[in-house]
Amino acid sequence: MSAAFFAGSYGGSADKLNDESRLECKICWYVYDPVEGDPYWQIPPGTAFSKLPSDWSCPNCDGRKDDFMVMP
Repeated sequence: MSAAFFAGSYGGSADKLNDESRLECKICWYVYDPVEGDPYWQIPPGTAFSKLPSDWSCPNCDGRKDDFMVMP
């Protein structure tokens, strides 16, 4: 895989994000959309990805926040 494939990786760096950024899990392709929040983990709608708790994980595969990449 090329370095460009992971160029949009979150990697804990909130400077790549804005409050409306949608991110996709690189493991299972789940999309976190801040408009919807995350009902599974009781994250209210309107919560930016960068504001998720540090222990938040993908509701589909338990991937960590670092396993997400910014969607174009």
